[in-house]
Amino acid sequence: MTEQELHQMRRAKWRLTGHPVRTLEEAATFLESVGFCLMYPMRPPMPLPTFMGAFVGADDHLPALQHAYADARATEATELMVRMLRQRAAYEANFFEDNNAFLVSASIFPYFYALVGERNPKLAPTPRPHSDYSQLACDAYGIIEHEGPISRQKLQNVLRGGVSAAGLDHALGELWSRLRITRVDYKSSEGAFWDVLQRWAPEPVREGISLSVGSSLSALLSKYLECRIAADLEEVETFFANFVPRSRIKEAVNALLATRELSFVYVGKHTLLHVTPPRAERVPGPTSLRTAD
Repeated sequence: MTEQELHQMRRAKWRLTGHPVRTLEEAATFLESVGFCLMYPMRPPMPLPTFMGAFVGADDHLPALQHAYADARATEATELMVRMLRQRAAYEANFFEDNNAFLVSASIFPYFYALVGERNPKLAPTPRPHSDYSQLACDAYGIIEHEGPISRQKLQNVLRGGVSAAGLDHALGELWSRLRITRVDYKSSEGAFWDVLQRWAPEPVREGISLSVGSSLSALLSKYLECRIAADLEEVETFFANFVPRSRIKEAVNALLATRELSFVYVGKHTLLHVTPPRAERVPGPTSLRTAD
């Protein structure tokens, strides 16, 4: 495989070759194919597909998150993305850039939950020493659990004490990054709506709780390489280090190599990882067939 061939294969899979995603069915099919994607490109770039690129059908002159408000294409793409959230064809997470949605397909989401979600989500977060949650995050969670789905605007009004917009956004980010809450809708007049993830998506949460970190990481590694076609080991480790220690990533990669679920492929001068393609069945040639007497 040449580097140009790899580049073209990625562009085709990421819907950047002039065939844009415009319907709900097309959007869900795209997301299931790649497994997960960013809403907008990041700076510096992260080597993942973007929903914005798939919606436009190209990757040139795409708006970044900071400039999306001034781009009509971003408004249309967001409306389509929100429809996927409402249908539970996609789930949104806060793993990277704030407010730049990381979209995960319905079939893949339980594996991410197994890596970063709470194993006992029925217990409300508390601001104990060394906790991941501030007092404001815990207060916000209590209101969302009682009132949700609730808009950010109404949530700020219900919270007492003159909570600032920035402070509330930070608190919501604490809860969202641990998959305690999720955005489930958006209305231009009220902004994003939030709900407790366990209530909004009980089946994926239950499935995620039942999965081990090891098996989930292996499944996500394979999906990442399917999405990228092939990738350098360092790229793989850099991406998954956002969720688990690098030592676990190396163990999972080595185990998949040992079972030949992953293998190496030469791309130009580089040796990359990819999902081992299925072996083609050997069709007997004419000379190997026995003829009847």
